[in-house]
Amino acid sequence: MPKRHGFTFEHGELHDMAEQVLARARRAGASGAECEVSEGYGLTVTVRKGKPDTIEHNRDRSIGVTIYLGDRPKARRGHASTSDVSPAALEQTVDAALAIARHTAEDDCAGLPDPDLLAKGAKDLDLFHPWALDTEDAIALAKRCEDAAFATAPVIRNSEGATVSTQQSQFVLANSLDFRGGFPGSRHYLSCAVIAEEKGLMQRDDWYSASRVPKKIADPQVLGRYAAQRAASRLRARKIATCQAPVLFEAPLAIGLLGHFVSAVNGGNLYRKTSFLVDSLGSEVFSRNVQIDERPFERQGSASTPFDDEGVATHERTVIRDGVLQGYFLGSYSARKLGMKSTGNAGGHHNLVLKSNGPDFVGMLKKMGRGLLVTELLGQGINMVTGDYSRGAAGYWVDGGEIQFPVEEITIAGNLRDMFKSIVSVGSDVLTRSGRECGSILVDRMTIAGE
Repeated sequence: MPKRHGFTFEHGELHDMAEQVLARARRAGASGAECEVSEGYGLTVTVRKGKPDTIEHNRDRSIGVTIYLGDRPKARRGHASTSDVSPAALEQTVDAALAIARHTAEDDCAGLPDPDLLAKGAKDLDLFHPWALDTEDAIALAKRCEDAAFATAPVIRNSEGATVSTQQSQFVLANSLDFRGGFPGSRHYLSCAVIAEEKGLMQRDDWYSASRVPKKIADPQVLGRYAAQRAASRLRARKIATCQAPVLFEAPLAIGLLGHFVSAVNGGNLYRKTSFLVDSLGSEVFSRNVQIDERPFERQGSASTPFDDEGVATHERTVIRDGVLQGYFLGSYSARKLGMKSTGNAGGHHNLVLKSNGPDFVGMLKKMGRGLLVTELLGQGINMVTGDYSRGAAGYWVDGGEIQFPVEEITIAGNLRDMFKSIVSVGSDVLTRSGRECGSILVDRMTIAGE
């Protein structure tokens, strides 16, 4: 890595800190130890109504230490962390983790990952693209975005602001099984949220663009105009009568549905029996036209990594094939609880891709014919134990395959198990957010509660 890039420490210095922690743990009698050393810096600027609203410079560092006393099935675990990287502070943090471990109950699933699952060798995924953006440049960029929103239509009367953020970080993960790994990364985004007003009635909407690479962030004026168009198009919204009809989830909300699936097959929820998909491995949980892949090695991917938060190697895999669940999302602890092996998902999933099998957005509207396009969801009415789903919503009523008018103050309800199996099509209007890639999703039928 070229020198510095604005970091306080060279990458090798982070390695040295990790080695000091592990050496101290060995001397103190730990049977196993893990250490993560990280630092980051960045700038976040928000402009509201043409003037800087917030300017935040951040520079953070952290060292987390996990100590194990005893071997499975009688291991005890302790964890401590600090932002002080002096040698004395590192030793005190190890001692604190040891003290916690001594007073913790034995856990037959606690311990470092299985050695044969640890990642070996380095893999460059091109994840570090720093953005040389000073405060004045960031303000100017955010202002262009918000100005474009206000210029889009006279009904855009107010703003929650346009925000620019650039973040750079690096880390080293090391454990007493001789795993050593780490790399720098970057994350940047631009967002805009505005309010449209007409005859005393107001509607709000927003949009954002995020990437590890500054050049891949959307043009600020294009983004601002799109956020304004979304807000303006929601004016004159109506209520509709209670009915059952097809529902088309716009791509950002479809990504949320994919997130509910991930939660349902997450190891923690599975071993605690707090998921409606317990014991579903090998079962058909989606309609047969659904395939979901995990791709941790996508270059510049927002969730790309050669290893998970424990150092376990990641692998490309198909999670859903023809609607059938092929694998869970497991870290070492949850895998042991379930009598299985880690899938390399300690800390989360890595670039999930719900494959498109349908037309573009306009084509998806035509495919639905008559029903509800949902563009906003409100509340948290999801029961992960039963799969029951009920949320406030807003969007547009569609008839004849075309948008007729905006809709508000409704509730959509169903059950996630039934919704997954009732997916008619996944659009080619693909969006990538939060490490998930997905187009709009058309669900055959849901209950829409209105007037």
